[in-house]
Amino acid sequence: MQARMPSPVQLIPAAMKGLYAYSVSANEHGVPATTIHLVHLRASQINGCGVCVELHAKDMRKEGESDERIFTVSAWQDAPYFTAAERAALALTEAVTRVADRSDPVSDEVWAEAARHYDEEGLAALLIAISTINVWNRLNVATRQVAGVWKAS
Repeated sequence: MQARMPSPVQLIPAAMKGLYAYSVSANEHGVPATTIHLVHLRASQINGCGVCVELHAKDMRKEGESDERIFTVSAWQDAPYFTAAERAALALTEAVTRVADRSDPVSDEVWAEAARHYDEEGLAALLIAISTINVWNRLNVATRQVAGVWKAS
């Protein structure tokens, strides 16, 4: 496998700087880092971004996440390893990531459940985390970035 081209953010450093700044702006606003990692992994699975799936799974493992939680993120609805707040964040992640799949992409039910666990600042942080990983996924998938190659650079 070979990428079509280098990652666009490698070619346009201002984009990397901006995307990184946007990404880290979601940190420390009422959403645990563990939840942000789950969000990143789940959106990456949905979008088929091998680079991000590998990266976020490895990051989660380094930070002490259990294999059970990492391996079952794609089946979070049927796995007992996630809290109610994490489930709400994962449901919101799926809805926001799949906006084109339904006429009401983020239903009132999904939103209300997320709002039950996160205040407005936390919801804002979640939406920034979800939108950021979706941008990374789309850049990587469009240019066919190869999982594992980033480690060598």
